[in-house]
This record gives sequence, C-alpha cells and structure tokens, in this order.
Amino acid sequence: MDSRGIDQMLNELRSVSQAAQNKPVQGTEATGDVDFADVLNNALKDVSAAQSEAREMAQNFSAGDPNVNLQDVMVNLQKASLSFQQMVQVRNRLVTAYQDMMNMPV
Repeated sequence: MDSRGIDQMLNELRSVSQAAQNKPVQGTEATGDVDFADVLNNALKDVSAAQSEAREMAQNFSAGDPNVNLQDVMVNLQKASLSFQQMVQVRNRLVTAYQDMMNMPV
C-alpha cells in the first residue's frame, strides 16, 4: 500500500493545526501580521485547486490512464468535497457573525 498520500495529508493537517494555534510552521518565520482577506482568498484558491485536481484525476481514470488508481481518485474527491464543505461552513459563520454585529444595539 502506498502511504505517501496519507503522509502528505498528515503533514498538511499538522501545518494547518500549528497555524491555527499561531505557532510558527517549521521552516517559516512568524510575521505577526495576517491579512484576513489574503487568508480567505488563499483558502478559496486552495479549494478550487483541490476540486480541479480531483476532477482532472477522475477524468484521467475514466479515460483509462494506467498511472491513476481508483484509491487516489476517491481520496482526492473526498478531500475536495471536505474542503468545499469547510469553506461553506466558514462562509456561514461569517454571515452569522456579520448579522449579529449588524443587530447589536449602538
């Protein structure tokens, strides 16, 4: 069984966890200033890239490419689906926070 994909996913999850805890990711320095718009834009680009990669891999598998196996296709499709669901939840939370702030008495 090829565990490279699993190892890569674990490394990505660790780096995201460290970033969420405001710890510097290994190999990078903490700048202290984070632009929310840039973070959100990068997250949207990552979701789009994951969906594109999964779609391309599924098309290659459907076309009979011997270098693409079903397990990798299914894992990439699930990763793309989860990342999209996560972005939808973030959007929902942002909308709720905005509505709560707009309904606050001054």
